[in-house]
Amino acid sequence: MKYRSNPERTSERLLPVWIGRVIASVALIMTAGIAAAASGGRVLESVRMHEAPEYTRVVFDISADVTYELFTLDNPRRVVIDLANTRADAGFNPELVALARKRVKGVRGSARGSDYRIVLDVTGSPTPKSFTLAPVAPYGHRLVVDLHQQQAAARPAFVPKPEGKRDVIVAVDAGHGGEDPGALGPRGVREKDVVMKIARRLEQKLNRAEGYRAVMVRTGDYYLAHRKRTERAREVQAHLFISLHADAFKSPGVDGASVYALSDRGATSETARWLAASENASDLIGGVAEEVNGEEEDYLLQTILEVSMDANRYASIEVGERILGRMGRITKLHKKRVEQAGFLVLKSPDMPSILVETGFISNPSEAGRLNSSSFQEKMADAIFEGIRDYMSARAPEGTLVAWQREQGDRRYTIARGDTLSGIAMRYGTSTRRIKEANGLRSDQIRVGQVITIPAG
Repeated sequence: MKYRSNPERTSERLLPVWIGRVIASVALIMTAGIAAAASGGRVLESVRMHEAPEYTRVVFDISADVTYELFTLDNPRRVVIDLANTRADAGFNPELVALARKRVKGVRGSARGSDYRIVLDVTGSPTPKSFTLAPVAPYGHRLVVDLHQQQAAARPAFVPKPEGKRDVIVAVDAGHGGEDPGALGPRGVREKDVVMKIARRLEQKLNRAEGYRAVMVRTGDYYLAHRKRTERAREVQAHLFISLHADAFKSPGVDGASVYALSDRGATSETARWLAASENASDLIGGVAEEVNGEEEDYLLQTILEVSMDANRYASIEVGERILGRMGRITKLHKKRVEQAGFLVLKSPDMPSILVETGFISNPSEAGRLNSSSFQEKMADAIFEGIRDYMSARAPEGTLVAWQREQGDRRYTIARGDTLSGIAMRYGTSTRRIKEANGLRSDQIRVGQVITIPAG
């Protein structure tokens, strides 16, 4: 197999991207070009690897666009990449990146005249897919090789619970990942790490609550295209999609948490417009090679989406307001209402979808809070409580939460290890309401005690 890069296509894709990122890349491009010219060829600078459930991504940083050939060899299975007119940087060491990898057990490199050969020693028989990426901050030219398993394991089916009392399924999307670190804050704080920690805490809270199930859209440090994120939510028949972020703004003084829904009439503020442009550019940074399918198909798809998303747009704003109200109790709000903009990741006709900005990493003091485990716990709790507030009134028919809403008060016998807060979370109510229903003046309870759980 032979693959050759197409610098004209990748350059054309870059034109409509957020202009700030393009400007930031100009100096990087000029520097790379000068270095390549001085050496009489290209320089292979570094290599890194990201593990996704369905594939392993290998990324090579190169000083300039490169022509390459890729082919496979058997006995043992290898993927070979020959880089034309390329030499390795003095500090280039490919061996370390393959440690404890699922599909790659070794990476080797050697010069072949004026060219440079990379050999990937692989496990099994993965199918390689390769493409180049034009520079976009914080990266220069990249060659990407994705190693896909030929027989991907089927995802477990999500089936309704007996008697139709299904869980409310919440798709929790930790933004960015892999090649795309997201916003970068002081002292090396990365958005992709912060939001994954908050997402994991939110997942735990949802899964501990009776009648709820969380599904992580991104389960590790890899990048998923915007379209793949919403597809994952559809696969599990999610009732709600929440994308978590902690972005940056051009001014470090901007701070506060916010919630965004999809807009059909443009952005509601300059910040919303800026953030939407930033998030929508992530596919270029994370490395997405899908082709655009043509204007007619895009137009038809857009028309269908506009019709089918109207009802979900109102629901998105409502659940966003509930979460915003809860976040306002633990942190400053950037806006006290749900903002709207054209976020690609929210374009799903199947479910209410919101994007939660947990804060601005570009603000030094806020970056410090976002990087602390205590604040991450508070933020996850606020988002969870907002979800529960919304679902207590709007849970879809056929779910356990909707069924519980229609029932009267229930009796519960305290067991060893129970706490009022744990019981409240399990039954979708609050500690305050349980105490009021039972005339309790403190949180103290005893084993064997029978209490009333208020409905709803």
